[in-house]
Amino acid sequence: LAAFQTCVTERREVLLGPYLCGWRGLIRFLHSLGAIFSFVTKDAVAKVQIMEGYCRGERREEYASLQSMVEYELANGLVDVQKRSGRPDSGCRTVLRLHRALRWLQLFLEGLRTGREDSRTSVICTDSYNASLATYHPWVVRKAATVAFCTLPPRNTFLEIMNVGTAEEAVAMLGEALPYICDVYGITQELFAQHKLLDLP
Repeated sequence: LAAFQTCVTERREVLLGPYLCGWRGLIRFLHSLGAIFSFVTKDAVAKVQIMEGYCRGERREEYASLQSMVEYELANGLVDVQKRSGRPDSGCRTVLRLHRALRWLQLFLEGLRTGREDSRTSVICTDSYNASLATYHPWVVRKAATVAFCTLPPRNTFLEIMNVGTAEEAVAMLGEALPYICDVYGITQELFAQHKLLDLP
């Protein structure tokens, strides 16, 4: 999660290198929690790979930051605004999918951090999912996800599974990391809203 600390420049630009590195960390974290989150991690891995391809490609300088990517792709007609074409997914569409998943993780981790000791992880996870990602998933995925969430252990057990020490140490770590994730999310949300990119097909 530490990579998100280095994402934002003094000019409030989101650097894509550290952003993708942060996502790699989140994917490792979710993998460590078991197969229950595979419906998110599989998609996130695919999206991160697409973006890493852009960041290493021949136009890599255009993909240094989120802002430069949006400017470049919109100026060159690379974003399918109305409906999907046969072209490869744009960076804007790909980041939007990661952005939506980041919102769910942000809500879920914040719920874990602020929850009571006897809070049910399944309820925190389901509420976070319903307030974010569920909107974009078909009914069958939503149903499978919420059923899977019911198998999550209690909050304190879950915090210890996170492998950062005791439940209290996990809460402290989340308290340090979450403001950076929130900041990245907020900048991305504002940028995509400004350019009407929040509902890309």
